[in-house]
Amino acid sequence: MPKFDYDLITLGAGSAGVRASRVAARYGARVAVVEERYLGGTCVNVGCVPKKLFVYAAHFGEDFDDAAGFGWTVGGRDFAWPRLIENKNAEIARLNGVYRDLLEGAGARIIEGRARLLDAHTVAVGEDTYTAERILVATGGWPAVPDVPGREHVITSNEAFFLESLPGTIVIVGGGYIAVEFAGIFHGLGARVIQLYRGPLFLRGFDDDVRQALAREMGKRGIDLRFDSSVESIERRDTGDGPRFTVTLADGGAIEAGLVMYATGRRPITKGLGLEDAGVAVNEKGAIVVDEEWRTSVPNIHAIGDVTDRINLTPVAVAEGQALADLLFNPSGRSVGYDGVPSAVFSQPPVGTVGLTEAEARARYGAVDVYRSTFRPLKHTLSGRDEQAMMKLIVDSRSDRVVGVHMVGPDAGEIIQGIAVALKCGATKAQFDATIGIHPTTAEEFVLMREKAPRPAPAG
Repeated sequence: MPKFDYDLITLGAGSAGVRASRVAARYGARVAVVEERYLGGTCVNVGCVPKKLFVYAAHFGEDFDDAAGFGWTVGGRDFAWPRLIENKNAEIARLNGVYRDLLEGAGARIIEGRARLLDAHTVAVGEDTYTAERILVATGGWPAVPDVPGREHVITSNEAFFLESLPGTIVIVGGGYIAVEFAGIFHGLGARVIQLYRGPLFLRGFDDDVRQALAREMGKRGIDLRFDSSVESIERRDTGDGPRFTVTLADGGAIEAGLVMYATGRRPITKGLGLEDAGVAVNEKGAIVVDEEWRTSVPNIHAIGDVTDRINLTPVAVAEGQALADLLFNPSGRSVGYDGVPSAVFSQPPVGTVGLTEAEARARYGAVDVYRSTFRPLKHTLSGRDEQAMMKLIVDSRSDRVVGVHMVGPDAGEIIQGIAVALKCGATKAQFDATIGIHPTTAEEFVLMREKAPRPAPAG
């Protein structure tokens, strides 16, 4: 008779937990997955998928405008926010079912409720307890709102997907990719958007040319970007037309809005899981500390995905889930490479990036060559839109290897995905130069750039 009820109990049915659990079950392991909210986690329910659907919706306004330059006459327009929400909800419900089928089809059991570790091998869900030889924590992250007076009046990205109506004026506080993306979404759907960020320029950690180019393009669209701006308080008052909010700033100014959204970061979901009872260590941010095999301070307990707060991207979580299932139940030598992970910001225009920023490359290699191109995409020669694409290559001067590629412009995410393969293979600038471009495309610029940007003067 088995010593434990299961070979693996997974806490969390998001991208990481579902992949690890269903692969482990297919390998023959006895697997249970505990989930208290929704199958598919953040990405499916309040993240990547609905956000991208909203981005598509927001683009139509510009597309209607651009059509005139190509000979089209577009009639009357009317956007119905409730219809978008209804259709989005139907698609998410479908995906929830897909995730259920994936788990149950692989032979994993789904247990609905909140899990708590009682010890290194025992999980409580409500009044029931279950034991497992191994436990996987994949509970993900949750939006964090700072302790500002009036914080109870704000929403986060979670609630943004379920608003009953779209207010006329929206304040977004934050400078990360979620804040930038929702600024474009709400603006594209007709709201006046004011984005506040406490630093001098948003998207900290991205290449500086990307940050500057995106700020210029968002400003052209009419999004009110206010950098070096901090919120002192938020006050609410109810009117006949719904709630109104007054956002008071540190400089004494104030903004009136129909909605205030905070996108100021996310924190790992680790509180209340009983990690301390099981002896699992977390860091100062509440993230679970793991080694190169995703093992926590307790050898039979592992953690993957956003709960470890390393690279918080869905494809990384999925890759970790696959690799961990292989490691535990079907050793294959599969690993996850954390260098050269591509990413995209679905802003308007979008951002795509892979590899090192220019600052990171100079710090690592010293001498680097930079190739940068800014131009008007072909579409806008007829649309009349004043939009500039920015593309950038960063090359290690000694080896000629391309170590960073960055783009702001149409289809940036789609383009950078292909470029990421080249960087993973160690492509050199000479190999980029030897590649024939596809004309006319925006992407061809990456194999046509020949002129190096001037190197910065030595400090001092």
